[in-house]
Amino acid sequence: MPPKKAKPTSFARWLLLLPIPTIWGVLMHLGLVDYLENRLIDWRFRARGEIAAPVKVIYVDIDSQALSEIGGFPWSRVYFARVLPALIEAGGVKAVGVDIVFSENGVAEAIDWKKRVEGNRELARYLAKGPPVVTAASYAAPVDRDINGRLVFRALPQVRSLQDAAKAEPPETPAFRISESDPSRLWSPGLIGLIDSIDGATRVVPAYAPTAIRTYLHMSVELARLHFGVKPEGVRIADEAIDLVLPDGRLATRIPLLDRQFVEVNWFSPWMAPNSNPRISFSTVYNYAEMLQSEVEAERQAATQFFAQPEFKDAIVLIGPVDPLLQDLAVTPFDDVPVPKVGIHGNMVKTIVSGLYLRHLPAAANQAILFGLTVAVSIFAAAGGTKGARTKLTAALLLTAYVWFGFKLFQDHHLVLPLVAPLGAAFTTSFAAIIWQLILEEKQKGRIKGMFGAYVSPQLVERMVDSGENPQLGGHDDEITAYFSDIQSFSSFSEKLGSGPLVDLMNEYLTACTDIVQAQGGTLDKYIGDAVVAMFGAPLPLKDHAYRACVATQLVHRKIAELRTKWRGEGGKWPEIVWNMQTRIGLNTGVCMIGNMGSRTRFNYTMMGDNVNLAARMESGAKSWGAYTMCTEATRQDCERHGGDHVVFRPLGRIVVKGRTQAVPIHEIVGLKEHLADSTRECIGLFTQGLARYYERDWNGALDCFRQSARVEPNQPGITPGVSSNPSQVYLAITDHFKHEPPPENWDGVYVMKEK
Repeated sequence: MPPKKAKPTSFARWLLLLPIPTIWGVLMHLGLVDYLENRLIDWRFRARGEIAAPVKVIYVDIDSQALSEIGGFPWSRVYFARVLPALIEAGGVKAVGVDIVFSENGVAEAIDWKKRVEGNRELARYLAKGPPVVTAASYAAPVDRDINGRLVFRALPQVRSLQDAAKAEPPETPAFRISESDPSRLWSPGLIGLIDSIDGATRVVPAYAPTAIRTYLHMSVELARLHFGVKPEGVRIADEAIDLVLPDGRLATRIPLLDRQFVEVNWFSPWMAPNSNPRISFSTVYNYAEMLQSEVEAERQAATQFFAQPEFKDAIVLIGPVDPLLQDLAVTPFDDVPVPKVGIHGNMVKTIVSGLYLRHLPAAANQAILFGLTVAVSIFAAAGGTKGARTKLTAALLLTAYVWFGFKLFQDHHLVLPLVAPLGAAFTTSFAAIIWQLILEEKQKGRIKGMFGAYVSPQLVERMVDSGENPQLGGHDDEITAYFSDIQSFSSFSEKLGSGPLVDLMNEYLTACTDIVQAQGGTLDKYIGDAVVAMFGAPLPLKDHAYRACVATQLVHRKIAELRTKWRGEGGKWPEIVWNMQTRIGLNTGVCMIGNMGSRTRFNYTMMGDNVNLAARMESGAKSWGAYTMCTEATRQDCERHGGDHVVFRPLGRIVVKGRTQAVPIHEIVGLKEHLADSTRECIGLFTQGLARYYERDWNGALDCFRQSARVEPNQPGITPGVSSNPSQVYLAITDHFKHEPPPENWDGVYVMKEK
């Protein structure tokens, strides 16, 4: 079977929906969703948790304890001149980073000039030896004020190309006045690390800043260089990466760059993680450093043991302000509350040494993911209509799987999949597709109502539309109640009425019958001249289809009685035969073949099968029993199962209809309980007694009962319009015949019909 071609409207729909993911793609490309994306990256960090690093990083805190013991900050630089050599020489650390800019503004006014110079000289002399110490340079210090008095800061050089280096302004760097007699004499150390960072000091840092004077590496890059043993000339900067090359030419590590200059921080842990971030107060280290020079042997030994701790060996130490009063704080992906910025350098060192950089897909791949996810989710979201729960669940599972995959790739491979734009595009496009589908379904409902409204009741049309079930091509077996009705002596109507009046009469009659059938949930199958063929229980299931069909028959008879009165009141418009119109109805309940049947170009939704034929026999056979509504035992039982005693039946015996060999118990539907007269109830009782004696071959007893019931029959010949017989009279004739010509000994009371 060839595949179905997509409808033009489907292509048009997707073309009109295409701008939605396109807009999201543009927003992602322009970075307009970066804020939200960063928040989701934070969630991924927290879901991943702490990870181990191949390098030891120890924090020496300028904390409240140090401020209390040493005094208010900034301090004389003599404290640093004592701590740095103790850490490197006694502690065996590989490198120390000092997250403080030793500028001329960085000395307290309370320190007199002599002590200031002494502290500068002592630190300068130590730094001049070239120890593995990285001091800070910063673009964060103000250089001037504008006309409104606002501070003006240096601008971090944004590298468009390496040729921009000659034009960039240098940062504020360490400076030491080392002469009391000549205050103009300044000394600056040679190894300086850039400490500025971008995005609130949590995500991205500048790996370097090229200036007209020199290229400043970020403090973490300098510390990593010292960790690997790379010489300054081994730092090779290119557009895509910074290579740290060992003296023997081997590559120690490669630092990938974003926008030719920046590195994204891979956070290894929250700040308050003792196992990942061992910390010690600056004052503690300073006190032990002083004890190293003590003349007391016990103090020197205690200090030696302190610095001999294995935690110091080959570690990288970061000295920085952590007390909140020093206001060097920022939030991190792990920490909602601002924590010391010195943690940035520690995490950057771990990132560079481990090589565990956050990785991103190329822009084209991100766009492909966005459009691919959007199309997949939207197709499932819109499939199956607005009530396609399974397809919508599949769409939701696709989104959930993508989010899970994004978190899993981040955890295992440090790969950052875009989430905001793809999810936003998928949600909005799917929502638009569902709205579109809803509009189409509303139009479809209107079309279905227009198509089926002429065949089935409005209530049934609503149920068909709401169910979302489409009519099936071909047939299927199902249990229904088949309904056949026919006008008594219709050939006489055709003979006495011209074509025009006959059409008017039939339209009025068929409209009344059809309206009642449809109001009870029945589906019109067809008209065959004056005959009405209908089914109850298809195309939509009805649990109480037999009950509904039985009620419909009695409402039809009551409506025809009203029409007879109306037609009689219209005087000479109609002949007397119209005033006496009666209709016979037959019902049967059972499994039938139901579906669209016919040719490929024209078909009809109809019913077929033996149970349908039996319903037709009930209608035609009703005449033989003087009844106007006859049904099978199956219909009676199913009706009473759902309607109780609301519909009143009387048994008419067991018959074998023409074309069948099995006997069928048959019943007359006498009426609805609320409409039944007392005389009719008496008639049913007497008739039932007579039928029992008839089966017992008590012919005289049966005749007596049938004579009594005949007097109170609801349909009396010559009195009730159009009535020529009734069940009591029929059984009087049959019983009288058997009285004079008894049936054989094996007679079981079954009557075999000779006519259809």
